[in-house]
Amino acid sequence: MIDPHIVKSFDEQLNKLHDMVLQMGELAERQFDQAIRALIERNADSSGLAVAAEAEVRALNTAVNEQVIRVLCLRGPVADDLRVVVTALKIAAALDRIADYSAGVARRALLLNEQSALPTVRAVKRMGALVHRLLKEVMQSYAHRDSALAHQVWTRDLEVDELYSGLFRELLTYMMEDPANITASSNLLFIAKNVERIGDHATNIGEMVYFLVTGHPMDGERPKNDTSSYATGLSH
Repeated sequence: MIDPHIVKSFDEQLNKLHDMVLQMGELAERQFDQAIRALIERNADSSGLAVAAEAEVRALNTAVNEQVIRVLCLRGPVADDLRVVVTALKIAAALDRIADYSAGVARRALLLNEQSALPTVRAVKRMGALVHRLLKEVMQSYAHRDSALAHQVWTRDLEVDELYSGLFRELLTYMMEDPANITASSNLLFIAKNVERIGDHATNIGEMVYFLVTGHPMDGERPKNDTSSYATGLSH
């Protein structure tokens, strides 16, 4: 919750902004879960729901931007209040990107439904479960202004990178062993990259929450272990 101000309407505006970002987080989290279900269960309905949810998240992002402009123009926030407003704006932008990547996962899942299932789908399922947990936890850290939880999410980006790098090498092996696997493996590789990028955005949000609560950035470089340089250009 936002610390109370003398002007009650200012509190109401800041709390509204806070709640809108939380609502975005809930939508993005549910959308990502639907996208992963579409892949694992080969479920076209889940894919459709995930793709449709992208527009809902985008609409909320627009509403957050409008609320931020309203607060900046009417209240001229400074110090802690300005940090609250700017952080909300940046988190909303990250959630909008997460929704974009989740829709990409869902669309690729539809294509994979038309092809033979690959054993490596299980590895994407593990990645998806981890990233889903990070997304849920980082939004909890925002809701409760929990800098320790935000830092914990930030440090776990390394786990996502390790899973992705292993999967990348495995999929390359499948494609080299049998050209018939190239199409399915390529689609799965794009999906895995989108999941990895969602993990990146979740940990970015962790950095934002930590700064919001403490007033200073996290110390040190974020642990990274993505050795698949070719894959850095993949998305959607």
